[in-house]
Amino acid sequence: MDLWHEIIHNPERISSGYEKLWNEQKGKEREFYDFVRDQFNKTKRPDYLLYLLARCVKASIRYNSKGEFNQSPDNRRKGRHPEKMRIDIFAASNLLGGRTIITSKDYREVLKSVSGMHLVYMDPPYQGISNSKDPRYYTGIDFKEFLHQLESLIDRRIPFLLSYDGRKGQKIYGIELPAEMGLYRIEIEAGRSTQSTLLGGNDITYESIYLSRELLARLGLSPDELVSKSTVSKPTQLLLPMMDN
Repeated sequence: MDLWHEIIHNPERISSGYEKLWNEQKGKEREFYDFVRDQFNKTKRPDYLLYLLARCVKASIRYNSKGEFNQSPDNRRKGRHPEKMRIDIFAASNLLGGRTIITSKDYREVLKSVSGMHLVYMDPPYQGISNSKDPRYYTGIDFKEFLHQLESLIDRRIPFLLSYDGRKGQKIYGIELPAEMGLYRIEIEAGRSTQSTLLGGNDITYESIYLSRELLARLGLSPDELVSKSTVSKPTQLLLPMMDN
Protein backbone atom coordinates (compact mmCIF):
# COMPACT_ATOMS: atom_id res chain seq x y z
CA MET A 1 0.00 0.00 0.00
CA ASP A 2 2.82 2.43 0.86
CA LEU A 3 4.55 1.50 -2.39
CA TRP A 4 1.49 2.34 -4.47
CA HIS A 5 1.10 5.60 -2.58
CA GLU A 6 4.67 6.54 -3.48
CA ILE A 7 4.23 5.54 -7.14
CA ILE A 8 1.08 7.62 -7.51
CA HIS A 9 1.93 10.65 -5.37
CA ASN A 10 5.76 10.73 -5.22
CA PRO A 11 7.03 9.21 -8.50
CA GLU A 12 10.31 11.16 -8.41
CA ARG A 13 11.17 10.03 -4.87
CA ILE A 14 10.44 6.34 -5.45
CA SER A 15 12.23 6.38 -8.83
CA SER A 16 15.35 7.95 -7.30
CA GLY A 17 15.25 5.56 -4.36
CA TYR A 18 15.11 2.57 -6.69
CA GLU A 19 17.92 3.94 -8.88
CA LYS A 20 20.18 4.36 -5.85
CA LEU A 21 19.60 0.76 -4.73
CA TRP A 22 20.04 -0.59 -8.26
CA ASN A 23 23.41 1.12 -8.60
CA GLU A 24 24.60 0.06 -5.14
CA GLN A 25 24.09 -3.63 -5.94
CA LYS A 26 26.71 -3.78 -8.72
CA GLY A 27 29.23 -6.52 -8.18
CA LYS A 28 27.50 -7.91 -5.09
CA GLU A 29 23.99 -8.56 -6.37
CA ARG A 30 23.14 -11.60 -4.24
CA GLU A 31 24.53 -10.24 -0.97
CA PHE A 32 22.90 -6.86 -1.56
CA TYR A 33 19.52 -8.47 -2.20
CA ASP A 34 19.73 -10.29 1.13
CA PHE A 35 20.68 -7.03 2.85
CA VAL A 36 17.75 -5.11 1.32
CA ARG A 37 15.36 -7.94 2.18
CA ASP A 38 16.47 -7.87 5.82
CA GLN A 39 16.15 -4.09 5.94
CA PHE A 40 12.71 -4.15 4.36
CA ASN A 41 11.47 -6.61 6.97
CA LYS A 42 12.64 -4.17 9.64
CA THR A 43 11.57 -0.86 8.08
CA LYS A 44 8.91 -1.63 5.38
CA ARG A 45 10.43 1.08 3.19
CA PRO A 46 8.66 1.21 -0.21
CA ASP A 47 11.87 1.67 -2.24
CA TYR A 48 13.21 -1.54 -0.68
CA LEU A 49 10.03 -3.37 -1.67
CA LEU A 50 10.22 -2.09 -5.25
CA TYR A 51 13.80 -3.30 -5.53
CA LEU A 52 12.85 -6.73 -4.16
CA LEU A 53 9.95 -7.02 -6.60
CA ALA A 54 12.25 -6.18 -9.50
CA ARG A 55 14.73 -8.87 -8.51
CA CYS A 56 12.83 -11.69 -6.82
CA VAL A 57 11.84 -14.95 -8.48
CA LYS A 58 8.84 -14.50 -10.81
CA ALA A 59 8.18 -11.08 -9.21
CA SER A 60 6.12 -13.02 -6.68
CA ILE A 61 5.82 -11.85 -3.09
CA ARG A 62 6.24 -14.57 -0.48
CA TYR A 63 6.08 -14.20 3.30
CA ASN A 64 6.96 -16.57 6.11
CA SER A 65 4.82 -17.32 9.17
CA LYS A 66 6.26 -14.23 10.91
CA GLY A 67 5.06 -11.96 8.13
CA GLU A 68 8.58 -11.43 6.76
CA PHE A 69 9.36 -11.18 3.05
CA ASN A 70 11.30 -14.34 2.24
CA GLN A 71 11.24 -14.78 -1.54
CA SER A 72 14.60 -15.62 -3.12
CA PRO A 73 16.29 -13.51 -5.82
CA ASP A 74 16.38 -14.42 -9.48
CA ASN A 75 20.15 -14.45 -9.80
CA ARG A 76 19.93 -14.24 -13.60
CA ARG A 77 18.59 -10.67 -13.43
CA LYS A 78 19.69 -7.39 -11.89
CA GLY A 79 16.20 -5.90 -11.99
CA ARG A 80 14.63 -3.43 -14.38
CA HIS A 81 16.99 -0.67 -15.51
CA PRO A 82 16.35 2.53 -13.53
CA GLU A 83 15.60 4.63 -16.62
CA LYS A 84 12.92 2.19 -17.77
CA MET A 85 11.58 1.84 -14.24
CA ARG A 86 11.29 5.63 -14.00
CA ILE A 87 9.30 5.77 -17.24
CA ASP A 88 6.95 3.07 -15.97
CA ILE A 89 6.47 4.76 -12.60
CA PHE A 90 5.68 8.18 -14.06
CA ALA A 91 3.29 6.59 -16.57
CA ALA A 92 1.44 4.86 -13.72
CA SER A 93 1.41 8.08 -11.69
CA ASN A 94 -0.02 10.09 -14.59
CA LEU A 95 -2.67 7.45 -15.24
CA LEU A 96 -3.79 6.88 -11.65
CA GLY A 97 -3.16 10.24 -10.01
CA GLY A 98 -6.41 11.90 -8.95
CA ARG A 99 -8.39 8.86 -10.03
CA THR A 100 -7.42 6.28 -7.42
CA ILE A 101 -8.26 5.58 -3.82
CA ILE A 102 -5.91 3.19 -2.03
CA THR A 103 -7.34 1.25 0.89
CA SER A 104 -6.50 -1.77 3.01
CA LYS A 105 -9.78 -3.16 4.29
CA ASP A 106 -11.76 -6.35 4.62
CA TYR A 107 -13.16 -7.07 1.16
CA ARG A 108 -16.69 -7.07 2.56
CA GLU A 109 -16.30 -3.46 3.64
CA VAL A 110 -15.12 -2.52 0.16
CA LEU A 111 -18.07 -4.27 -1.51
CA LYS A 112 -20.51 -2.43 0.75
CA SER A 113 -19.25 0.88 -0.64
CA VAL A 114 -19.69 0.11 -4.35
CA SER A 115 -22.70 1.06 -6.44
CA GLY A 116 -24.11 0.37 -9.88
CA MET A 117 -21.75 2.95 -11.40
CA HIS A 118 -18.74 0.77 -10.49
CA LEU A 119 -17.20 -2.27 -12.15
CA VAL A 120 -15.82 -4.67 -9.54
CA TYR A 121 -12.87 -6.97 -10.27
CA MET A 122 -12.00 -9.56 -7.63
CA ASP A 123 -8.91 -11.74 -7.45
CA PRO A 124 -9.13 -13.52 -4.07
CA PRO A 125 -6.73 -16.28 -2.96
CA TYR A 126 -7.44 -19.28 -5.17
CA GLN A 127 -9.16 -22.22 -3.49
CA GLY A 128 -6.63 -24.70 -4.81
CA ILE A 129 -3.64 -23.12 -3.09
CA SER A 130 -4.94 -21.05 -0.19
CA ASN A 131 -6.66 -23.99 1.49
CA SER A 132 -3.51 -26.10 1.44
CA LYS A 133 -0.62 -26.22 3.90
CA ASP A 134 1.63 -24.31 1.50
CA PRO A 135 3.08 -21.47 3.63
CA ARG A 136 3.77 -19.25 0.62
CA TYR A 137 0.14 -18.21 0.28
CA TYR A 138 -2.31 -16.30 2.44
CA THR A 139 -5.16 -18.28 3.92
CA GLY A 140 -8.32 -18.47 1.87
CA ILE A 141 -11.59 -16.69 2.42
CA ASP A 142 -14.67 -18.44 3.75
CA PHE A 143 -16.37 -19.98 0.70
CA LYS A 144 -19.97 -19.69 1.92
CA GLU A 145 -19.48 -16.10 3.03
CA PHE A 146 -17.88 -15.27 -0.31
CA LEU A 147 -20.89 -16.70 -2.16
CA HIS A 148 -23.14 -14.56 0.02
CA GLN A 149 -21.17 -11.46 -0.97
CA LEU A 150 -21.41 -12.35 -4.67
CA GLU A 151 -25.17 -12.87 -4.35
CA SER A 152 -25.43 -9.42 -2.78
CA LEU A 153 -23.65 -7.88 -5.79
CA ILE A 154 -26.00 -9.74 -8.13
CA ASP A 155 -29.08 -8.57 -6.22
CA ARG A 156 -27.78 -4.97 -6.33
CA ARG A 157 -27.12 -5.30 -10.08
CA ILE A 158 -23.44 -4.41 -9.73
CA PRO A 159 -21.34 -5.71 -12.65
CA PHE A 160 -18.29 -7.74 -11.70
CA LEU A 161 -15.51 -10.01 -12.89
CA LEU A 162 -13.96 -12.71 -10.74
CA SER A 163 -10.78 -14.74 -11.13
CA TYR A 164 -11.07 -17.67 -8.74
CA ASP A 165 -10.33 -21.28 -9.64
CA GLY A 166 -8.66 -23.26 -12.40
CA ARG A 167 -6.97 -26.47 -13.42
CA LYS A 168 -3.61 -27.88 -14.43
CA GLY A 169 -3.98 -30.58 -17.03
CA GLN A 170 -6.79 -32.75 -15.67
CA LYS A 171 -6.32 -31.67 -12.05
CA ILE A 172 -8.99 -29.20 -10.94
CA TYR A 173 -8.28 -26.61 -8.25
CA GLY A 174 -11.26 -25.46 -6.25
CA ILE A 175 -15.01 -25.73 -6.62
CA GLU A 176 -16.89 -24.09 -9.49
CA LEU A 177 -19.35 -21.45 -8.42
CA PRO A 178 -23.01 -22.60 -8.35
CA ALA A 179 -24.80 -22.50 -11.70
CA GLU A 180 -27.86 -20.91 -10.14
CA MET A 181 -25.87 -17.71 -9.62
CA GLY A 182 -26.18 -17.11 -13.35
CA LEU A 183 -22.52 -16.37 -14.01
CA TYR A 184 -20.62 -16.95 -17.22
CA ARG A 185 -17.29 -18.72 -16.91
CA ILE A 186 -14.45 -18.26 -19.36
CA GLU A 187 -11.52 -20.63 -19.16
CA ILE A 188 -8.26 -19.00 -20.21
CA GLU A 189 -5.14 -20.93 -21.15
CA ALA A 190 -2.37 -19.40 -19.06
CA GLY A 191 0.50 -21.43 -20.52
CA ARG A 192 2.63 -24.34 -19.40
CA SER A 193 2.82 -24.96 -15.67
CA THR A 194 6.24 -24.00 -14.30
CA GLN A 195 6.03 -26.63 -11.57
CA SER A 196 5.03 -29.31 -14.07
CA THR A 197 7.97 -28.38 -16.32
CA LEU A 198 10.41 -28.67 -13.42
CA LEU A 199 9.07 -32.18 -12.80
CA GLY A 200 9.48 -33.18 -16.44
CA GLY A 201 5.85 -32.72 -17.46
CA ASN A 202 4.11 -30.42 -19.90
CA ASP A 203 0.75 -29.73 -18.26
CA ILE A 204 -1.08 -26.59 -19.33
CA THR A 205 -2.57 -24.26 -16.70
CA TYR A 206 -6.07 -22.85 -17.18
CA GLU A 207 -7.65 -20.10 -15.10
CA SER A 208 -11.35 -19.37 -14.72
CA ILE A 209 -12.80 -15.89 -15.13
CA TYR A 210 -16.41 -15.42 -14.05
CA LEU A 211 -18.51 -12.59 -15.46
CA SER A 212 -21.80 -11.44 -14.04
CA ARG A 213 -24.94 -11.38 -16.14
CA GLU A 214 -25.24 -7.66 -15.41
CA LEU A 215 -21.82 -7.02 -16.93
CA LEU A 216 -22.64 -8.78 -20.19
CA ALA A 217 -25.99 -6.99 -20.37
CA ARG A 218 -24.32 -3.59 -20.04
CA LEU A 219 -21.77 -4.51 -22.67
CA GLY A 220 -24.55 -5.71 -24.94
CA LEU A 221 -22.77 -9.02 -25.48
CA SER A 222 -24.12 -12.52 -25.87
CA PRO A 223 -21.99 -15.44 -24.67
CA ASP A 224 -20.92 -16.22 -28.24
CA GLU A 225 -19.95 -12.60 -28.87
CA LEU A 226 -17.96 -12.60 -25.65
CA VAL A 227 -15.69 -15.29 -27.04
CA SER A 228 -15.45 -13.83 -30.54
CA LYS A 229 -14.54 -10.36 -29.25
CA SER A 230 -12.00 -11.66 -26.73
CA THR A 231 -8.50 -10.17 -27.02
CA VAL A 232 -6.91 -13.13 -25.24
CA SER A 233 -4.11 -14.38 -27.44
CA LYS A 234 -4.44 -18.01 -26.44
CA PRO A 235 -7.54 -20.17 -26.88
CA THR A 236 -10.47 -19.07 -24.75
CA GLN A 237 -13.38 -21.38 -24.13
CA LEU A 238 -16.79 -20.38 -22.82
CA LEU A 239 -18.00 -23.22 -20.64
CA LEU A 240 -21.75 -23.72 -20.37
CA PRO A 241 -24.05 -24.40 -18.72
CA MET A 242 -23.22 -21.80 -16.12
CA MET A 243 -26.63 -20.21 -16.68
CA ASP A 244 -29.70 -21.52 -14.91
CA ASN A 245 -32.52 -20.86 -17.33
